[in-house]
Amino acid sequence: MPPELYNAFICAMDKGNIRTMPNRIMPASSYPTPGAFLIGDSLNMRHSVTGGGMTVGLSDVVLLRDLLMPLNDLSNAASICKYLESFCVLRKPTAFAINTLASTLHTVFSSSDQDPARKEMKEAFFNYLSLGGVFSDGLMALLSGLNTNPLSLFFHCFAMLAYAVGSLLLPFPTAKRICIAARLILVGSGIIFPILKAEGIRATFFPATMPAYYRTPPVQSTGHRETGK
Repeated sequence: MPPELYNAFICAMDKGNIRTMPNRIMPASSYPTPGAFLIGDSLNMRHSVTGGGMTVGLSDVVLLRDLLMPLNDLSNAASICKYLESFCVLRKPTAFAINTLASTLHTVFSSSDQDPARKEMKEAFFNYLSLGGVFSDGLMALLSGLNTNPLSLFFHCFAMLAYAVGSLLLPFPTAKRICIAARLILVGSGIIFPILKAEGIRATFFPATMPAYYRTPPVQSTGHRETGK
């Protein structure tokens, strides 16, 4: 913490009047409405622990710009609405990584340390980051939206889980540690898989199988093109 903030922080902690703000988590759902289009937090919200809302919002802006760029006429709302169904599929890689990490970190760090498995998971996260190199760089790239490959997120989540289990069982596994490791695997899977399901496994990992992925710009008349120019 910066030294300039330390005294004010300690003073606020001593007062104890710490206010909390509610958070909402809302997976993106496509509700095509001619003449209206939702992006950013109006379409999809995640926990604010990673501060990824603006990253996803700006990514949505860039993607929507690219989709609208071939169009010279926006008067046919129905055909444009059909064309923009591809938006929800194309935005998945960036939004998926940031949404999943935000929900996972919130679930892990908001839990009580009374559960040994969750306590081990918290410690494993910090220890995994302290490894540096590809481990810390990979997670930071996912959190910042620089890496949008969902398989990379999948790798880091389960590499972190494997690291936590390995730390428990090595060098001498005991019955207690084996039980905690089994519990850790169950807890970790119980956190990550519901999030994956809510985000949409098919659209995330197999977007080419989604019909909306192949939407093309609506055909516009020559007159509309000339007027647009």
